[in-house]
Amino acid sequence: MLKSHLKSKRELIDSKIEFYLNKLEYPSIIAEGMRYSVLNGGKRLRPILLLMVLELYGKDLKLGIPSAVAIELIHSYSLVHDDLPALDNDDYRRGKLTTHKKFGEAEAILIGDALLTHSFSIVADETEEVSAEKLLKIIGMISRYAGINGMIGGQMVDIQSEKKKVSLETLEYIHTNKTGKLLKLPVEIGAIISDATKEEYEALEKYSELIGLAFQIKDDILDIEGDFEKIGKPVGSDLELEKTTYPSLFGLEKSKEILKEVVQNAKKALEVFEKEKITMFIELADYIAFREN
Repeated sequence: MLKSHLKSKRELIDSKIEFYLNKLEYPSIIAEGMRYSVLNGGKRLRPILLLMVLELYGKDLKLGIPSAVAIELIHSYSLVHDDLPALDNDDYRRGKLTTHKKFGEAEAILIGDALLTHSFSIVADETEEVSAEKLLKIIGMISRYAGINGMIGGQMVDIQSEKKKVSLETLEYIHTNKTGKLLKLPVEIGAIISDATKEEYEALEKYSELIGLAFQIKDDILDIEGDFEKIGKPVGSDLELEKTTYPSLFGLEKSKEILKEVVQNAKKALEVFEKEKITMFIELADYIAFREN
């Protein structure tokens, strides 16, 4: 059930991404690079999470489509820059050449910049039937979670932590911000659009924080146990960069135990909702923990 749901929603998101990006024509290398960077596969978990929250409340999905697309553009921009020689220096992403390998390093920097800035244009210009008050709150949240108080902050501390043994507190800061904030963002936007109660909002927020942590712990594990054919990039990059990860702090088996505990806590966080309404959320938590890519 979950797989078919993810597939149908992924196809919906991809069609909307194409619709918005196909409006861009010049400079052609930027427009082409943006499409290449976003439409090269990917699970679309972030935008799908937003749509799942809207479905939970019986809301029209069109209310969240622009925000969902924008989040995926921001995620893709972060990957374009993350792959650059100055950062992780990766040649492959999802089994294909990284953007800087395909288009050039300077071009990739500008392609990433364009994806980030254009995401705000989509939210501001394309969102309909959402109040100005809610929209302002959403735009502010996107800028915070993508910036120094979110993904960029986590990325910076991650870079500073290379070739060092850092504390669990620092590692949690990296995971919470570099990866977690962009998984938390769509859930919170969905809750804002849907007028969730304070109790429901806090439950969804807690769930998203925990699946964000689970996602990163699983990534740490896949960097050791993963397969290039499945994850689409070389394994062992964390080890090569001497990054502190859950396995490097706790060992592989203990990390797997922590992952299971985090996923169980994520499920418990949603107990405020009727069980039959959160089936997809429960299945998604397991999917994140047991995925192979």
